[in-house]
Amino acid sequence: MATSTGGDPHLERAYTLSGPDDARALYDDWAATYDADLTGDAQGYVAPSVTADAVVAAAGTGGEVLDAGCGTGLVGVELNRRGVGTIDGLDLSPGMLEQARATGVYRDLREADLTAALELPDDRYDVVVCVGTLTHAHVGPSALAEFARVIRPGGFLVATVLDDVWESGGYRAEVDRLCAGDLVEAVSIEIAPYRSGQQVDCRLLVLRVR
Repeated sequence: MATSTGGDPHLERAYTLSGPDDARALYDDWAATYDADLTGDAQGYVAPSVTADAVVAAAGTGGEVLDAGCGTGLVGVELNRRGVGTIDGLDLSPGMLEQARATGVYRDLREADLTAALELPDDRYDVVVCVGTLTHAHVGPSALAEFARVIRPGGFLVATVLDDVWESGGYRAEVDRLCAGDLVEAVSIEIAPYRSGQQVDCRLLVLRVR
């Protein structure tokens, strides 16, 4: 079943990307209007707020957080509103990072391709949060293990996976594999609103790293 885009041309393009270069070009083009396009009533992009609530419920507000695929900073802003003070961000798009920098809520922002290994040491963060990136034609399930690698033991990975690729995209199988290998524990995997204006849901993952 195709995910509803509400006719938004940027979303339609986003769900048919051909690779990282195509993604960078799209998000550079979209950066200036991204927030307005997605957070209005037509799309109702509530995933950043829902996920920020889950981060604080699981990990509190005192740790170091990596916002992987931070985009324009919507998640960082929501975390900051809830009292999280130390947030770093990674994104593929320089244009999106420029918007995120303007929010003033990030300690550090860097360009990175989440489909590749992260240039970060093991056990670097207390939390990795990833919203809107584990979806059609973006970042595949192998990123979950890489995120877990940079989280300290006892820390949390909190991520959204677009509901209609949860199984078909291999994300459920990868979570099962990581749990079976005793790398993570699934604290919760729930269906949550993602773009409420189009009745699009996600799987909201809260995984504790062992």
